[in-house]
Amino acid sequence: MVAPEARKLRLWQGRIETEVEIAGNGPALIYWHGPWGLNPDRGFVARLAGTHTVYAPRHPGTTPGDPEAVHALEGWLDLLVYYGELLDRLRLDEPAVFVGHSFGGLVAAELAAMAPKSAKKLVLIDPVGLWRDADPVRNWMVLSEAERRPSLFADPKSDAAQQFFAVPADANERLDVLTQFVWSQACTGKFVWPLPDRGLKRRIHRIAAPTLIVWGEADRIAAPVYAEEFAKRIAGAKIERIGKAGHLPHLERPEAVTKAVSEFLVS
Repeated sequence: MVAPEARKLRLWQGRIETEVEIAGNGPALIYWHGPWGLNPDRGFVARLAGTHTVYAPRHPGTTPGDPEAVHALEGWLDLLVYYGELLDRLRLDEPAVFVGHSFGGLVAAELAAMAPKSAKKLVLIDPVGLWRDADPVRNWMVLSEAERRPSLFADPKSDAAQQFFAVPADANERLDVLTQFVWSQACTGKFVWPLPDRGLKRRIHRIAAPTLIVWGEADRIAAPVYAEEFAKRIAGAKIERIGKAGHLPHLERPEAVTKAVSEFLVS
């Protein structure tokens, strides 16, 4: 993002401070980032800001200087009420496009299901789900370094992968840096997969917004069954499969993902 405006908001009866980065000029688009934080996604957000006014909120507990306030949230439903309050505080005049990656895709889908009049269109980029207990989302934290890279990227040696892992060389420090923005760590002090979206399973049919599901074909964290489950539960949803991309296709193949999303948003 190029010189985004940073707006700080206090939510949850003033106990939680969050930060929303705003960039671009056009129809409103809210980008809910994945569990690795907003930093890796800024280049993709800047692309979206070429056609939209993009609001990119940090997840609770990830605003620097206010890490403890998030413990006011006790679970998934608390988290959804928090996001609903955040949506209200943005005071958007028209329904917004919701775009979410990974965990952010769950947030976007939940809000589109719970407040369908707020979502103009919905884009889910490699969203994670908990549709089949026998096939849970892989626990990224228990993977070795050798397993982690190919789980996130189709090409572990790609520029995108190198940039993503360009953090402290010490393994423990690297793990801390890469997981510091994970929502479950912020809420409970733990990193927990799968995510508790059984409620979404019951509500997802309420989504009325046209929906695009973008999926990296080499995603080894969440199996393709999750894209298919999202698609069959949302009326009219379609899947755009991105070849040569893993769990972060918007980082590994940003041109292809931007093209798919842009074409969907103007259709």
